[in-house]
This record gives sequence, structure tokens and C-alpha cells, in this order.
Amino acid sequence: MRWARDIALGGLLTALLGFTAYQLAVVWGPTYWILDAAAGAVTSVIVLLRRRNRWRTAIAGLTTAAVTMGVAWMADLPTEPGPAMALALAVLVGEAVARLSAIQAGVVAAAGLLVAAGTLGLNYGSGIATMNVISWLGAVSIGTWLRLRAVRRRAIATRIRQEERVDLARELHDVVAHHIAGIVLQAQGARIAGRRQPNLYDESLAGIEFAGAEALTAMRRVVGLLRDGDAVSGPTSLAQLAKLVERFNGPTPQLSLPDSEPEWPQEVTTTVCRIVQESLTNVARHAPHADAVTVNVRQTGREVTVDVLDDAEAGPVRYKRAGFGLVGIRERVEALGGTLTVGPRAAKGWAVSASLPLGPTR
Repeated sequence: MRWARDIALGGLLTALLGFTAYQLAVVWGPTYWILDAAAGAVTSVIVLLRRRNRWRTAIAGLTTAAVTMGVAWMADLPTEPGPAMALALAVLVGEAVARLSAIQAGVVAAAGLLVAAGTLGLNYGSGIATMNVISWLGAVSIGTWLRLRAVRRRAIATRIRQEERVDLARELHDVVAHHIAGIVLQAQGARIAGRRQPNLYDESLAGIEFAGAEALTAMRRVVGLLRDGDAVSGPTSLAQLAKLVERFNGPTPQLSLPDSEPEWPQEVTTTVCRIVQESLTNVARHAPHADAVTVNVRQTGREVTVDVLDDAEAGPVRYKRAGFGLVGIRERVEALGGTLTVGPRAAKGWAVSASLPLGPTR
């Protein structure tokens, strides 16, 4: 997609260079177009190379425009940058304002303003000079909007991650407390077995070892994601999940769950519930016209898979990118060593699929 946009931009710049050269040759004379065409071609090449270093290419493009204006003024040639150079400078300035650091973006915007003002000063009243000023203003406006949007998206993504980490912190406490309680009970049983039934002593020690290993595994899965704060509410068992699905405000989902509450680690069960909850929220928000929604939760060997499918037609907002809520879900899934896939289905509709490992058997 990125290369396609650059090819389209290159084709447009080439067309503008040819059109401007023809007009200058007709109005000014057969050789007056050479400087504008050469400078425009250089600037066009620079803008196509902008992704290698946006700071240097922006400065190079603006410097080329300023030098060309000075040479043209001294040689009594047309001094206003032609449409091709104006478009190239607008792209360079706009992307610099959107993506570079605040200081660099400010320098590029100010340099672009000087070039636009110089064009207007040397050609006051010229329509092309006015067009250069308008293109600079448009580039800075669009670049600023893109910059602010990116800042907002990063802030929202950070907040979502923070909320998920807070939830994981509470869950880590609950999981560890559960396993530690099991270790204490196993240790008490081992003391009794050691006195009364020595043949059960090894079995009790094996149970302590297993419970301790599970506690360590649970801690290692999420300890890197923890922060201080309050917990986020939500279903934590498949029974609660079934009730949540029943209350779904939309087409009644076809729900498939294990026949009984499985003996999964608590962090796995909670993550399954969060995946379904967030997926149904996205359906209600972005695909209220869906006719059918399917929720499948199943265990295959030592892996839990979750699939939430709908049949809604594609929408521009929904298919643009995964929602912010899925940022936290992805963090949770990856913390457990699983994978999450989100995207359109082959025919129509949307699919959220996750796989979560359960770890080795006892």
C-alpha cells in the first residue's frame, strides 16, 4: 500500500512537471522551463525518498526550493515554485509536522513558511504564489491533525494497557493465594502422613512440588505487566460468561462451552471471559446489523481456543484497525504465551480467535 501511494504520487508529480514545462514554454519562451523542471524533478525525487530520513529530506526539499527561487530571481526567470514542487513541499512539510519531534517539526514548518512567504513577496498577486501559501497552510494543518491524533491514540492505548495490568495484578494475587493455600494444606497432610502412613509421604511431597511449580508459572506469566491501581470488573468463570452472553444486546449468540466448569488456571479462564466480553462489545458497537454471532470455547489437548464470529458486512471504521479494547486483550493473551488473531472473515463478517496454552499435565 505504501509503495502504491508513492507510485501514484510519482505519476502525479511527473504529470505536473510536464504540464508546467509546456505552459512556461508557451508563455515565456522555449528555454524558460528548464530551471523549473530541473528543480521540480530534484524535489520530486527527494519526496519519494522521504521515508529514509524525513528530517533531512524535508530540509533538502525546502533548501532546493529556496535556492531555485534565488537563482530564478537573479536570472529574471519565473520565481514561484511550480505545482509539482509545491505539492512535493506540501508532502514533506506535512509528514515532518506529523512524525518528527516537536523541535524538528517546528523548524520544518517555519522554513516552509519562509519559502511560501518569499514566493508571495517575489510574486505578489500571482495565483501560483497564493497556491503555494495555501498548500503550506494545508500541509501544516493536516500534519498537526495527524500528530494530535497519534498522541491521542497512544494515550488511549496506554490507558487500556494500564487497566489490563491493574486487573492482572489483582488476579495474580488471587492465583498465588490459591496455590499457596494448596501448598500449606499439602504440607500439613505430609506431616500427618509421615507419622501415620509413611507410604503416602512421597505422594504428599509430589503434590507440594506441583502446587509450587504452578504458582511460579502463574507469577512468571503476568509479573512483568503489573502496575498499582484498582481492579477492573468482569466475568471470571464460564458460568458468569454464559450469563453475560445471555444478556447480550443484539442477535442471540450461539454459545458453545465445555459441559462443566473446566479445571483451568484462573488466569486462563479469566482471559477467555475477557476475550468474549470485548468481542461482543465490539459487535454491539460496530456491527449492530449482524444477523448471527457465534461464540465457541473449547479445549483441545492442552490448549484452549476461543472463537467469536459474526456475519456483519464490512464497515470503514471497523476494518480500519483493531479497537483499543483489543490492545489490552492482546497483552493478556501474549502474557499467557498464547496468540490472538483479529480480522475479517473470508466471506463476510468479523472473527476474533485466540489460543491459550494450559501448560504441562501433572
